[in-house]
Amino acid sequence: MIHVIAIITAKPGQREAVLAEFRANIPAVLAEDGCIEYGPAIDAPNSPASFGEDSFVVVEKWASPEALKAHARSPHMLAYGERTKEMVAGRVIHVLNPAA
Repeated sequence: MIHVIAIITAKPGQREAVLAEFRANIPAVLAEDGCIEYGPAIDAPNSPASFGEDSFVVVEKWASPEALKAHARSPHMLAYGERTKEMVAGRVIHVLNPAA
């Protein structure tokens, strides 16, 4: 299993629009072979550290690196990228192995 933490930064004022597109795509992603977990998260109120009001974090778990690669090439992810490209300022993706 691998873990993915993706930090998505929307252009100012666009986070909710990007999240709406993201949420619409969740059922297709969860139906992919090898998807264990996939969902967005935002800063909790009064968090001691913050990603910021324009950012959200995607928490993912995949059965294998191959499943993650297939996810990245899937038609629904390519379409999501196309729909959101003008709203996204940047993204950082961390692919992690479990340490325990």
